[in-house]
Amino acid sequence: MDSLQQIIGDRLPAQPPEVKIIKQYVKVEFNSDVEVMVRDKDIVISMNSAALANSLRLRGQKIKALCQTDKRLTFRLS
Repeated sequence: MDSLQQIIGDRLPAQPPEVKIIKQYVKVEFNSDVEVMVRDKDIVISMNSAALANSLRLRGQKIKALCQTDKRLTFRLS
């Protein structure tokens, strides 16, 4: 019989599809990595470059269309 820790440890939490779409878009378009967190009313995209944040902010409508969402996009420098 498996222990509770083994059962829980083998299960990975599912990522929302928006996370994968945004990370892939940024990787292809800008060759950079970002962290994405999906919340109830918004999507937070964290990065370490102000230039990247500004470029993504200008492409916000395209990102929303790719994700098929109406959630607000928040860009955070980390």
